[in-house]
Amino acid sequence: MELLLALRRGESVLATLIIPPVLLGFLASAPGLAEALGAGMAAAPGVGDIGAVSSISPAGAFLPGMLALAVMSTSMVSLGIATAYERSYGVLKRLGGSPLPRPVLIGGKLLAVCAVESLQTLLLVAVAVALGWSLTGNAALVALAVLLGTCAFGGLGLWMAGSWRAEATLAGANGLYLLLLLFGGLVVPASALPAPLGVVASVLPSAALADVFRAALTPTGAGQPWSALAVLGAWAVLAPCVAAATFRWE
Repeated sequence: MELLLALRRGESVLATLIIPPVLLGFLASAPGLAEALGAGMAAAPGVGDIGAVSSISPAGAFLPGMLALAVMSTSMVSLGIATAYERSYGVLKRLGGSPLPRPVLIGGKLLAVCAVESLQTLLLVAVAVALGWSLTGNAALVALAVLLGTCAFGGLGLWMAGSWRAEATLAGANGLYLLLLLFGGLVVPASALPAPLGVVASVLPSAALADVFRAALTPTGAGQPWSALAVLGAWAVLAPCVAAATFRWE
């Protein structure tokens, strides 16, 4: 039911299944953007030197950031806004008084998020392959990045949904989505941003998630992106704990 409801919401489908693939296609087709991104990718944690990334196709250069955007759009924007309006309309209150256990409700929402993210990954990989990217990378590290990113951004979304009014959650989730897309290390790595902005971006979950994806999908053999994993892991623990401590069912 959670999955059906998510697929029936037009704004949810737009944010999760349409914007990331379309943006990947646009960025990968823009002349010179992938080359300009190369130096920043080389400085990203665990990716390697500029010579190793110079042969990456344009689609491969932007795929990690779009995967991170996909996780963020589903775990934070879609889940957060939908839950906020369910709380506002009294749906959560009624479900809480029904025989449906709360862990089952939470589990259903998480499974729906995982299902949508799986579909997003297939779509983005298909678009990248169609644009010339060779299917390669560390599948285990990709799976770990998705898991940690889902926990981090899901916690942020549920924190807003359980603490703010529905309208405030709608504005806040969409505003944060745009800010992180532009300045959160998704398209351009935090290491390639101007110094003050890069320092801030480097401790954000968006930049950490994108850097882990870059390390996983860049065939350089440079090792694990430990600093990015540490930042992402901290957000994956902190955000759900804050959401659980502040969430109100009505």
